[in-house]
Amino acid sequence: MNNVLRTLLAVIVMIASGTEIYGQKKLDQQAVADLQKTPKYGFILTTERHFKGVLSMYDLLIENGVEIEEFEIVVKGKVVTLLTKDSELETFFQKYKGKVKVSICSVAMEKLGVAEESLFDGLDITPTASIRVLQLQANGYNTLTY
Repeated sequence: MNNVLRTLLAVIVMIASGTEIYGQKKLDQQAVADLQKTPKYGFILTTERHFKGVLSMYDLLIENGVEIEEFEIVVKGKVVTLLTKDSELETFFQKYKGKVKVSICSVAMEKLGVAEESLFDGLDITPTASIRVLQLQANGYNTLTY
């Protein structure tokens, strides 16, 4: 059954992977029922497109009545440089602040020269993205990697 949930989640992500959702906006009852079984979601990503897409998927799930217990995005790679104060992504993220947790890989920050003080409010720093995703999996999250 876990593979079915991962497949359903992958389909939803594909639908919502742009900054706008194209195609299906209504999930069928079976998809909603399956997704309700594990209401914790974790994503590891490296691009602005996927960051916006995963946040759009959050909207899709909520709009379709999927109850979300936890929703976390783990960010690594160059997109870390775009999560700074007064950026477009800060404005985009305001709607999700307090609803979606975003963890930033400290290794990526160090390699890309991003200081903690330059990040916008509402972001958490994690030692490594990979370890954080393993923690999420250990705690029963459905996880996807981009």
